[in-house]
Amino acid sequence: MTVPPILQIGDILISSDILTEEFCCDLNACKGACCIEGDAGAPVTMDEIAEIEDMLDAVWADLSAQAQAVVDRQGVAYTDQEGDLVTSIVGGKNCVFTCYDELEVDGKTVNHCCLCALEKAYRATHHSPSASHPFIKPISCALYPIREKQFSDGTVALNYHQWDICRPAREKGRSLHLPVYQFLKEPLIRRFGKEWYDELCTLADELHRQGYL
Repeated sequence: MTVPPILQIGDILISSDILTEEFCCDLNACKGACCIEGDAGAPVTMDEIAEIEDMLDAVWADLSAQAQAVVDRQGVAYTDQEGDLVTSIVGGKNCVFTCYDELEVDGKTVNHCCLCALEKAYRATHHSPSASHPFIKPISCALYPIREKQFSDGTVALNYHQWDICRPAREKGRSLHLPVYQFLKEPLIRRFGKEWYDELCTLADELHRQGYL
């Protein structure tokens, strides 16, 4: 049996690929290349721009001199050719918030791994009693490989995006039998709430029971 191509929970349209495809980031293989590839920054909202601006002091030292110059010149975000607000970039592709560090992944040390300076700052402080800032990074980054599209009537469409540089993630996801929606549990809950995510899991379970998955 074939799963319906489009599913829906409330006013959220969901590509069935999000339930059927498997994915798990493999930083040992890609070293965070999604932060430095592409031709535009990550989509952001006005609220997120304000959050990022509030974090600038905390992340400034982790930014490259080129990134600092871009932020000084045009700010943390700009409007791209499609009219969308996106994070500023360096050299036509690198997100200004890219930084590099060693990272322990699955018991292995990944050298010179691309990291998000915003997320790095969050993770360095969020266990501290003095930490007061809940922002991690733009939700569009956290949700990848899901891409969100909003329509004028309030409907939101969630689509699964395949990028060549994420081939190792697809291979790792298949080896772990980890569907996209389970891999992205935390950002999906952050974006749409736990009640919505629980409905998504219930829908997936029902489709599996009916033989679609």
